[in-house]
Amino acid sequence: MARPGKRMKKALDGLDREKLYSIEEAVKIVKARASTKFNETVEVAMNLGVDPRQADQQVRGMVALPNGTGKTVRVAVFAKGPKVAEAQAAGADLVGGDDLAEKVLAGQIEFDRVIAAPDMMGVVGKLGKVLGPRGLMPNPKLGTVTPNVAQAVKDAKAGQVEFRVDKTGNINAGVGKVKFEEGQLAQNLKAFLDAIVKARPSGVKGNYIKKVTVSSTMGPGVKLDVAAFGGQAAPAQAA
Repeated sequence: MARPGKRMKKALDGLDREKLYSIEEAVKIVKARASTKFNETVEVAMNLGVDPRQADQQVRGMVALPNGTGKTVRVAVFAKGPKVAEAQAAGADLVGGDDLAEKVLAGQIEFDRVIAAPDMMGVVGKLGKVLGPRGLMPNPKLGTVTPNVAQAVKDAKAGQVEFRVDKTGNINAGVGKVKFEEGQLAQNLKAFLDAIVKARPSGVKGNYIKKVTVSSTMGPGVKLDVAAFGGQAAPAQAA
């Protein structure tokens, strides 16, 4: 294992790596120990007691962070007719149909979120091999395939975050920037954790949330007290 540099040694100084902290304590520590010149992202890493290979143990969804992400989200919308103007008025960065599909197939992925009207899925469906591996394929369960494209664009721009468990049972996401106020970061983190708790799959038995760590992009991880926000105690949903 590589030895930490001077900056990381300073960030680790006096930090109890094994202690479990409250959300408010963790946010305070993360902000205080972020020492780079750029506005680092505050990230949460979670290990869940799920088996993603099982269909009834998938964890995926969207959550609107009350204070946004601090990141500019570029939104592409597949629409036609009146919905083109609706999407544009809502702030979409790219709106189109076959023309937009051609750009995607040519490798012009100049967006972070894709939204599609239901009647455009015949066009979007052909882009699965390009959008799928990037996690950009629209999905009705996530609200990114919807007749209300304007609201979907507004939600994406306002700080809506997608989460999805990976094959090792982990979830990682950004919940704000270190220059946010402590209260703003705490609210965002609580909203994210609450969404994960509510997304508990029916097939999970025992502890659902095993471990949660919060850090800045270049800072040390701070462990959260999972029991404090009810993660382990969350009841399983009815099958």
